[in-house]
Amino acid sequence: MKKLFVILGSLALGLGVLGIFVPLLPTTPLLLLAAALYFKSSPRLYEWLLNHPRLGAYIRNFREYQAIPLRAKVVSVSLVWLTIGYCIFAVVDKWWWAQVLMALLATAISWHILSFKTLKK
Repeated sequence: MKKLFVILGSLALGLGVLGIFVPLLPTTPLLLLAAALYFKSSPRLYEWLLNHPRLGAYIRNFREYQAIPLRAKVVSVSLVWLTIGYCIFAVVDKWWWAQVLMALLATAISWHILSFKTLKK
């Protein structure tokens, strides 16, 4: 079972890192999942992830404060709207119902991100 958790944790970690660059992939939840799976399977990988200079902050900030830094909020919401806005006007420009659904999706994602407290450093 530990090997399965390490594999699933590594998959979640990979998707979480990809989520830093792809707006619709949630970075923090995937990194939290990876940390939980590593915690159950490998203390060494868990400690490595928590102490990682770039990724560890996502996990520590969320675990300790349940908050997201202002810069991360601004970047996330901007990228969501840029990506989905492009899709609304360039990809599904002929289907009004798809445009409405995508706008609702962008609104829901933005609301979710903005609903967390802002981390003050």
